Amino acid sequence: MDKKIIIVACFFAITAIILGAFGAHALKNLLTLEQLMTFETGVKYQMYHALFLLFLGLNNHISIKSKKTILIVTILGITLFSGSIYLLATNGLTSFDFRVIGIITPIGGLLLIVAWSILLMQILKKKA
Repeated sequence: MDKKIIIVACFFAITAIILGAFGAHALKNLLTLEQLMTFETGVKYQMYHALFLLFLGLNNHISIKSKKTILIVTILGITLFSGSIYLLATNGLTSFDFRVIGIITPIGGLLLIVAWSILLMQILKKKA
């Protein structure tokens, strides 16, 4: 399970770096400063949670069941939160209006909060 979590963490970190570079270079002349900042927010949260997953995968004090739950909730949270932000920030570049999916951004954020909360609960339950 730990190896799987670390692989997912690396995948999200690698893609965050790629998307960050893509935003800074390829999208620089296509988006407004505000849109670029929004795109960068998605990149930051993706990287933060890649590091979160890396910590989870390297932590031996959390049960396998909790790790599995945290992994799934975090993958969904990153995908919904950062993914929707990427689409919303680049909305003007396509013919589809991604604002209709804007409701999934806070759902993704809530899932990320849930993942952190599960980790907190596991740490608080752990006897020293």
